[in-house]
Amino acid sequence: KPKNLRKLALQLTIMSAMTKSDSRVPVTILTGFLGSGKTTLLNHILDDSTHGLRFAIIENEFGEVGVDEKILSEKSDEEVIEVMNGCICCTVRGDLVEALKRLHKKIAQFDAVIIETTGLADPAPVAQTFFVDDDIQSKFVLDGIITVVDCKHIIARLDEEKPEGVENEAVEQVAFADRILVNKTDLVDKKEITAIEARLRTISPEAPLIRCTHSKVDPMSLIKINAFSLDRVTAMDPEFLDTDAEHEHDESVSSLAFKFDGVLNINKLQDLISDIIQNYGANLYRYKGVLNVAGMSKKFVFQGVGMLFSGDFTTEWQPTDNKECRFVFIGKNLNKKTLTDGFLACKCDAVLRFKVGDEVLANVGGPSNPWAAGKIIKIWDQGNPYRIELADGDKTNVWGPIDTDYYVKAK
Repeated sequence: KPKNLRKLALQLTIMSAMTKSDSRVPVTILTGFLGSGKTTLLNHILDDSTHGLRFAIIENEFGEVGVDEKILSEKSDEEVIEVMNGCICCTVRGDLVEALKRLHKKIAQFDAVIIETTGLADPAPVAQTFFVDDDIQSKFVLDGIITVVDCKHIIARLDEEKPEGVENEAVEQVAFADRILVNKTDLVDKKEITAIEARLRTISPEAPLIRCTHSKVDPMSLIKINAFSLDRVTAMDPEFLDTDAEHEHDESVSSLAFKFDGVLNINKLQDLISDIIQNYGANLYRYKGVLNVAGMSKKFVFQGVGMLFSGDFTTEWQPTDNKECRFVFIGKNLNKKTLTDGFLACKCDAVLRFKVGDEVLANVGGPSNPWAAGKIIKIWDQGNPYRIELADGDKTNVWGPIDTDYYVKAK
């Protein structure tokens, strides 16, 4: 059959390339479901000073607005970073080929390329890129596929039923792995870890399993390991080299991604995140953001999976930075209008109604009369519009969390 002849020709070309002295740039594909810890792992690799390697990074995000490139290690200013928004295994796969070709001369000066895929990507079409394009094949070699799994959620992801004709991405990510990082072991007990590893073994019997927390592993166990085996992959998936194979995503899964200039009130945001988690729960596959918080000189980075949320102030905004707020939510059956309206409601005016020295009434939540007299002693204190000293004899300090009459009003 013509299709089989094409595969045979591809395999012969690959074998011919492998018999020559290999000066091609090694490529590592970093995959794993949403929230598994891929970007954290990438940051560990970039920050590690022991390997002495320089990397070119290709960052892929599912939504139209990227966040990960904003939270990649700022210490690693030597790396080439190419960002592609959209699914790398289908809609922007052609962009990957063009980026690799366009950047090859610059990338060739680096030790390796790391591609971090979106958590919704099937790694097979991405890996296929390095075998079905002659130009790419002559310049790059696929070194390995590293899959990060989240111990807290991986079983639920593997068990998730998909519509007919739609592959389970979490299963594919495990099946194609050359190394599997069993991450977030601190969130489950040892018996659960053993059961998780047994389940992973049913899908990927050969890939070494590496237990870790916070994605901390030796980078040299993942990079330049010459682990990808075309024979293994084609034995598992005979259609691997078929460029005409269809690829479908679950249409109930969508992303909400947007950005805006200006500042937001951190207290409003925390209330909103709490409501979102309660309303969407397990349907939230991944959410993250980099925020410009009113009154703060540092970026606020938040991220979460399902009901697990974390957020903190990280690095200082630089004079050259575009101080904007970016959000991405990925999940099933998201109400985009509700989420968008909620985030826009968190925006605030950096100019406040009161100034330092003004006498005000602060809502301190008393049972009979919630209002207490006080004086503004600081504005924009740790993200709060007002710091107020109460006229209670003890000079008690309280915050006015939002600049409205509900919390602070004129005396």
